[in-house]
Amino acid sequence: MSTIEKIFNDGDIIIKEGDKGNTFFQLLEGKAAVYKNYDHDDQVKLTVLEPGQYFGEMAVIEGYPRSTSIVAEGEAKVVEIAAEELNDYLTQNPDKILAIMKLLGNRITTMIEDCNEAKKMLDDARKANSSNKYDGFFNMMRKQSIYLAAKNLRLEQPSAEALREAAEAVSKQNTENTETYSFNTIIFKQGEVGRCMYILRSGRVGTFSNYGATDELKLSDVSPVACFGEMGMLSDDPRDSTAVAEEDDTQVEIVRPEDLENLFKTSPEKINLILKSLSFRLRSITYDYFKACKEIYENSKEDRGW
Repeated sequence: MSTIEKIFNDGDIIIKEGDKGNTFFQLLEGKAAVYKNYDHDDQVKLTVLEPGQYFGEMAVIEGYPRSTSIVAEGEAKVVEIAAEELNDYLTQNPDKILAIMKLLGNRITTMIEDCNEAKKMLDDARKANSSNKYDGFFNMMRKQSIYLAAKNLRLEQPSAEALREAAEAVSKQNTENTETYSFNTIIFKQGEVGRCMYILRSGRVGTFSNYGATDELKLSDVSPVACFGEMGMLSDDPRDSTAVAEEDDTQVEIVRPEDLENLFKTSPEKINLILKSLSFRLRSITYDYFKACKEIYENSKEDRGW
């Protein structure tokens, strides 16, 4: 397997927003900044990457154009891994499978928090009548250095095509470590700490917030062959929903962190499915967040007569 080490000087663009990506990177030394709309009047610095962190992986996992620009801050040393070398890289570095999954999981958690806060502010603003009802949102965005220049924001809803292709590959494989549930059986419960995730092989599963309570809310329908409960495996946080079998003979495959290395050896398609599921979920949540930001900006313009 050939991976390439590269050194970038201060201000060098490592990856550029909008470019097609067929490689991803790990930062070995130095720092790199993540920008939206880099080198434009409305550029936004989102975060700074530290040694050990990966970036550019979503373009490889799903084949999407780059969503941000990464720029060296000082001298930065990276290792570049081509998409076609990913399997070899993970074969030689099996510990990186969980590391990349946790990276995506952490980004999902952060984006969910930001998205929920933006949606709450949007809902609160809709109920208010004052001309400055959106100021709290903009102040929060500026304080966190993640204001997204919503006036120029281009929304692109993610496609699930890559996810469907990955699921089709997994559906043809034999399964191990499976359990079968009858109708209305709780597979995992909100508030529990999970140490595994699931791949639905047959039947139906629903996920719920506050399951069984008066304010119960159905969050999603899970269909074969799809992943669910990934975040429970990737973090120490309690599960944020309850999963319930909605058909008799609902069969799920259980995946634990310690299974990933062997699973990659025997069924790399399943690792691919999990990675694509995480990447698609992150893109979907990011889309919802951008959409809320854009609605807040447009509403504030209207309220202020801009």
